Amino acid sequence: MGNLVIPVSVAYAFLSQSAPLGHVVAIGGSSASIRLTPAAAASTEPARITIGNFLGIVMDASRVVAVITHVDGSDKAAGEPATGGPLARADLLGEIRTHADGTFVFQRGITRYPVIGEGAQLLSGDSLRMVFDTCGAAVIKIGKLQQDASIEATVKVDDMLGKHFALLGSTGVGKSSGVAVLLRAILEVRPNLRIFLIDPHNEYGHSFRERAQILTPKNSKLPFWLFNFEETVDVFFRGRPGLEDEVEILAQLIPQAKNQFAAARGAESQTLRKVDSSQTGYTVDTPVPYRLSDLVNLIDERMGRLENRSSTSKFSRLVARIETVRQDPRYAFMFDNANVGGDTMAEVVGQLFRLPANGKPMTVMQLAGFPSEVVGSVVSVLGRMAFDFGLWSDGAVPLLFVCEEAHRYAPGDKSIGFGPTRKAISRIAKEGRKYGVFLGMVTQRPAELDATIISQCDTLFVMRMANERDQNIIRAAVSDATASLLAFLPSLGTREVFTFGEGVALPTRLRFSELPAHMIPRGESELSIRVDSNRGVDTAFIHSVVERWRGASMGNKRKLGEATPEQPKTPGEWGAFVTEAEQPLLVAATRPVHAATSLRANLLRK
Repeated sequence: MGNLVIPVSVAYAFLSQSAPLGHVVAIGGSSASIRLTPAAAASTEPARITIGNFLGIVMDASRVVAVITHVDGSDKAAGEPATGGPLARADLLGEIRTHADGTFVFQRGITRYPVIGEGAQLLSGDSLRMVFDTCGAAVIKIGKLQQDASIEATVKVDDMLGKHFALLGSTGVGKSSGVAVLLRAILEVRPNLRIFLIDPHNEYGHSFRERAQILTPKNSKLPFWLFNFEETVDVFFRGRPGLEDEVEILAQLIPQAKNQFAAARGAESQTLRKVDSSQTGYTVDTPVPYRLSDLVNLIDERMGRLENRSSTSKFSRLVARIETVRQDPRYAFMFDNANVGGDTMAEVVGQLFRLPANGKPMTVMQLAGFPSEVVGSVVSVLGRMAFDFGLWSDGAVPLLFVCEEAHRYAPGDKSIGFGPTRKAISRIAKEGRKYGVFLGMVTQRPAELDATIISQCDTLFVMRMANERDQNIIRAAVSDATASLLAFLPSLGTREVFTFGEGVALPTRLRFSELPAHMIPRGESELSIRVDSNRGVDTAFIHSVVERWRGASMGNKRKLGEATPEQPKTPGEWGAFVTEAEQPLLVAATRPVHAATSLRANLLRK
């Protein structure tokens, strides 16, 4: 971290503060013990001495900056007479030094230690501004300092993004609001950055609707041929381990299906020579199109050549798996047009990563509607594509990949979760910065997150957290001498956060900015139906819930304009338990599938 140059006129206010509030009685490698005067210990705001306050230890033409981490009023603390004041333990953070040209700089680390007897002062607002001044660096404003709410809490955006960041905190502490504050501030300062947010609980669409495209299983397309081999096996086997014999068949025949498709396209083209299917060199992981029908035909053909009919069971089981998944409406995002040729990779990449942005540089991928057994493979392909696009574009379009509930997709226990997902996220953490792909990790259980990944995040935002295992993981990840500040975590208030690392001048306790009500992340279920507790629920309401429940597994095949006899046909019939603005949405959500339309859609797909 570079030095912070402070104008003389401003620095003078720091060096000429009032009389010391205490004096140094002990010095260690990274901390000091300061005996407070009785008057200072008993004082009230704004000069009150307490945990988390920043102090300046007075030296010749310089100050050592320290933060109070412990206050003890017992005589045993320093072995001094009972007439002495309380003893404060302070972690040493850095120093403000005088240059030969008369200017002052703040720098991290201690080059000259204070000695016994030197005085300590509580830093004033002007002093804190000097310490936290980022000297022209591009910064984002995310809240206010806890010690002085008149001072903006800022983060150096390039340092935070370039070396990744993590936001950690228990449920209910304002973690989602903190994510929204950070991402909104980043977009303001870096409008050319693309942000891709993994949203497992469908809570951020409401917060970013005017700045982001919201992708769900019903409006997004991830063609099955974009999945690599491990991800494809995970889908066909519904999240269970693949059977060795069947996996071997897929490994042999998927490249052949890709070759057949390439050869067919070459034969149809009038300007391109015919492609020799034996010379294309496609592997199981090459992201090129192929038809599912070609794959099934190749399996049938291989089965037909068997002389021992008792060996055909593995082929027939594999075909049944493929057909079952293809016909499952929940997988329509993968298998729509599975038997129709077309290379749509460029369009898919453009949609996912907002190229061009068209006023919405952010993508919120809502995962709640995806089949739970393959969510891991979906996140895997998204993370892998984000990294590969950065790699093969030489970082031309910087991208921030933010993963909520990160412990679900990159768990520390290698025996759980989907391995390729952990690998994709870990690859971004280790190598992504070289290709303009940055990582933001958000989790409530850092102890369950892959330690390698969290160690790559050089800026940490840590909110209230009571679990000892979680605190130990964070303590190991914080390299500052102020790791003892983590003892404060269980007592942090809502929206309060400790910030450590490359993005901030010093480890800082701050409060995130408060968002307007319409920008606070909330689950979609909280926004869809609200029941009037005074009226209770009726049969219509229960029917609406059942239809929405069933609709989550029916895909995108509803015919608009019809309602079942037992459901209301107009918005006004829903009653007072649904708001007027929500009634049209609820009517649309409860319309059934029209049999003829579904049959025609299935025929077209075949």
